[in-house]
Parts: sequence; structure tokens; C-alpha cells
Amino acid sequence: MCNICEINPVYEFTNKKKLCKNCFIKYFDKKVLFTIRKYKLINPKDVVGYNQGNNFREVVLKKVLEFIAEKYGFNVVKLPNKKVNKIAVPSTLDSAAYDLLNLVIKRNISNIKKNFPFQKNIIKPLYFFLDKEVLLYAKLKSLKYKDIKKNNKVNIFLNNLEKKHLEVKRAIINGILKLYN
Repeated sequence: MCNICEINPVYEFTNKKKLCKNCFIKYFDKKVLFTIRKYKLINPKDVVGYNQGNNFREVVLKKVLEFIAEKYGFNVVKLPNKKVNKIAVPSTLDSAAYDLLNLVIKRNISNIKKNFPFQKNIIKPLYFFLDKEVLLYAKLKSLKYKDIKKNNKVNIFLNNLEKKHLEVKRAIINGILKLYN
């Protein structure tokens, strides 16, 4: 049962806390707003652009940007648009951990700051979500998307590592953020 409202859960965290559909959507929205506030990703006068895509990350990013635009009073537009001063990208914990691991494997850590929640005018509102959370949000909101499969060796390695050592992707990202903060 959901730990908040005692309804059948749709998601279970690694700490065994469970959430129903409505509580999960509230959790997701609050976490996005927290990320934006903590890292000062968006200001009320900003014009935030995004690439229109149809994979689950891009579709959720668009939905989230529309939701928070109402809260913060900024404009959201599709790219390309010359008035844009911030660009939102659909990076998640999975994609950021994958990119960081690739940089380490290739011994090219000079570009490591590209994997932070922001870089100059590039922002990542979904940065602290796992792909499975983003995918669940898309399903719960009945968003139309195309599935993407990444079956390269690094992704397979990371996903297997995550199964054996819960929260390893989060630990990779948190470790890098602590190093550079």
C-alpha cells in the first residue's frame, strides 16, 4: 500500500517506501521544482527552449517545462528560436551516470562538468530522476512516446551494477557533484 494514502502503489523506492499514482506524480513534480530552485536553473524572465522529440525523456521534459512555466512565469518554446536564453535537455541520472562512466573509460575527464545539472545556459530539470521514474511518469500522465533501447556494453554494465548495488548511479553523480562543489 502507498505509504501516504493507503492506495495500491505504482512505484517502490529502494528504501521500500511505496507511492500510488497521485502521490508519485506529486513527488515527481516536487522533485523537479526542488532541482530548479536548488541549482537556480530558471528565472522568471527566462525563455527556455527544448528540442521537440518523441522518446520518453523528451516528452516528459516538455510536459515538465509546461508545468513549471506556470509556477515560475517563464516562457517555453521549441528550438530553434533566437529568443532563447536557456536550453533544457532531457538528461537523467541514467544518462548522466552513463556519460560520466564513458568519460572515465576514455580517460577524458576534462569534459566532466558537462554532466552537471547545468552548464552555462544548458539546464537539466530531470537530472536527478532514474529513467524508470521518468518512464513511469510518462505512462501515468498518458503521454505518447517511443521507447528507446540502449544496449551498449557500458549501459548493460551500469544496469547490472545497479541491480546488484542499489543506488550506484545516484552515488556516481553525487560523488562527482561533491568533488566539484
